[in-house]
Amino acid sequence: MKIFDFYLLKNLFVATIFIAVTLAVVVFLTQSLKFLELVINSGASSFSFWILTMLTLPRFFEIILPLALMASTVFIYNRMTMDSEIVVMRATGASPLSLAKPALVLAMVVTVMLWSITMWASPKSLSSMKQMQQMIKSQFSTLLFRENVFNAVIPGLTVYMRERMPNGEMRGLMIHDSREESRNPSTILAQRGVVLATDEGHQVLVYDGSRQEYDLKQDALHRLNFERYTIDLPDSAPVQQRWRKPAERTIFELINPDVSNQRDLDNLREFNIEIHRRVSAPLLALVYTLIALNALLLGPMDRRGQGWRIALAIGGVVVIQGLFLAAYNVAQSVPNTMPDDVVPADLNLMTRKNWFGLFLMHALVFVPLAVNTFFLTGASEKLRRKILYGIGAEPSEGAA
Repeated sequence: MKIFDFYLLKNLFVATIFIAVTLAVVVFLTQSLKFLELVINSGASSFSFWILTMLTLPRFFEIILPLALMASTVFIYNRMTMDSEIVVMRATGASPLSLAKPALVLAMVVTVMLWSITMWASPKSLSSMKQMQQMIKSQFSTLLFRENVFNAVIPGLTVYMRERMPNGEMRGLMIHDSREESRNPSTILAQRGVVLATDEGHQVLVYDGSRQEYDLKQDALHRLNFERYTIDLPDSAPVQQRWRKPAERTIFELINPDVSNQRDLDNLREFNIEIHRRVSAPLLALVYTLIALNALLLGPMDRRGQGWRIALAIGGVVVIQGLFLAAYNVAQSVPNTMPDDVVPADLNLMTRKNWFGLFLMHALVFVPLAVNTFFLTGASEKLRRKILYGIGAEPSEGAA
């Protein structure tokens, strides 16, 4: 039996890794589109693009790993049933629980991995991604010139661009510079220009235009026509300190918020909801695996196919996942700060709504977990016979 368990566990592991990697690649490609425009327009390096995209993956593993494990369980057990391997093991007296043991072991390992991801890895990567995204926007904000818009690069420097050519060249430029109080404001008109990165910083190199400066003291307009002119750009805009959302904080930061930060105190309810989600969500990997095992291992065998069993397992997973997300949204729908004119009855209703959402989140995890585990054990043999075969009917699933 140990050899068969190892054989089954190896097949489940390989299938889970393959499905998880496939889903991760799909997520990676879709998420990369979010940062592609930012990186291209800002002139950031390709290394920044890959790092930003990679940092988005850990939070998606919370969904990818449970679904990959459930899909591999359905695939492997259905294939082994069609190849009569499960039938042979049942004939030797193997119970549904013993046949399910390899999948349950892998599900528990995945659950522990998901706890480590949700408690620490996912919030750390999300926080780093948000911080890096903000730094890129701030660092390269001087280069993000939009067409037909007066771009306020920094206070005192405004750039207008009529169009941007495919090669990056800008056409129809107007640049107003009033950064230095000791100098008169100037306006530059140019037919074309490009952004250059030099050792001293970024510059705008413009061609075929004029520089106009009005002298208030002499009440005179000075004009300089040029073929080539250079304007220095600031290296970066100041990076503002961000308030990290609950999803960007580790479990230790959620349990111990900063009491000196008023915004942390105003969002204690959000912190509490996030803690509940991180505790219960990883257990969905175990729940989905149990649903697949119950659908494929219990009941009479039908060698013509198990399509309805597979559909039942998929349907159960979809329903639980959908209700879990709905319960999480219900818990989050209550505002953190109540209006001053709210009546006690409405306040009581919103509080009940919050607790109902949290209760439903845990119920959708622990109730299916307990029910499906019970049906796999020998304690449910009589009930299984009554439900699956009818009263007085003889089961054909071997030793239950």
